[in-house]
Amino acid sequence: MTNNLVREVFGHTTTGETVYRVEIKGGGLTAKVISWGAVIQDLRLDGHDAPLTLGFDDFESYPAHSSYFGATPGRCANRIGSGKFTLDGKSYQLDLNENGVTHLHGGSDNIAKQNWTIVEHDVDRVVLKIVDPDGRSGYPGNCTIQATYRVHGSGELSVTYETTTDQPTIANVCQHAYFNLDGREDTLGHDIMIAADGYLVTDERQIPTGEVRPVEGTAFDFREMASIKRFEGGEQALYDHNFCLSSERTAKRSVVLARSLHSGVSLEVRTTEPGVQFYAAFKLDVPVPGIGGRKYGPFAGFCLETQVWPDAINHEAFPNAVVRPGEVLRQETDYIFSKN
Repeated sequence: MTNNLVREVFGHTTTGETVYRVEIKGGGLTAKVISWGAVIQDLRLDGHDAPLTLGFDDFESYPAHSSYFGATPGRCANRIGSGKFTLDGKSYQLDLNENGVTHLHGGSDNIAKQNWTIVEHDVDRVVLKIVDPDGRSGYPGNCTIQATYRVHGSGELSVTYETTTDQPTIANVCQHAYFNLDGREDTLGHDIMIAADGYLVTDERQIPTGEVRPVEGTAFDFREMASIKRFEGGEQALYDHNFCLSSERTAKRSVVLARSLHSGVSLEVRTTEPGVQFYAAFKLDVPVPGIGGRKYGPFAGFCLETQVWPDAINHEAFPNAVVRPGEVLRQETDYIFSKN
């Protein structure tokens, strides 16, 4: 560990565990990361006054009010229909933590709500690790998840997740930051491009039906830059959908470009993952202040959760979500910020 690193106590869990906050700097970015949930608590770009992500100035607001702000949900992020799946002929029932009918982000006791161990910390890099035990939320196998955050290059935040297991299981880890590139009350003034020809149709529980619908001719067509403020049937389109980037994990490539015309800040996303969940945060209504006293209401930020497609284990045509002993699930995403 390099000398003069910023590491401090950020708070304590209800069980008395110490939550640490570390700072990493490089490439014109400064990121503050806390051990609880492997959360990116604050992210700043040189020359831009407002934070780039949503979060809280105090720890207590995270377990009480966070909608996964900057967190690392899993072991299997996103939704699994009825919390059920079959693997190698054995059926599993997972925790139904969303309205008692859906399994979301690994369950009510998932890794985004645990205190991780900081195993490495340098000026521009931090590595955190957690073991998700066999049986938690109904998952088989002891899963070890390692998160590496690095700021470098020119405005680049690189996020790498590595997951291993001692039994066959399903896994899918993602970074759940909410981005706001200008510090305004909502992000409807942002433009976005998503390099996807199709998106997943979902039912009333937000579980994929299995249909990959072409984006052409719909409010989901972001193949060219377009405003998040788009209308469907005369109402603002409510985006919380997986955009299908590819049928399997690939070499890292550019998949999203977002920008604010108000601030001149842009965000490019490059990933290995086959899907990205674009959530425009229309459900947000946080009753306590965010960073710097900001109010987080509907559309205050947007998520770009690079991932395996949701409920993949229950759809044969979807990308693979199974991890076996001896394998490493490596999921890489770069968030690259610039300012005109």
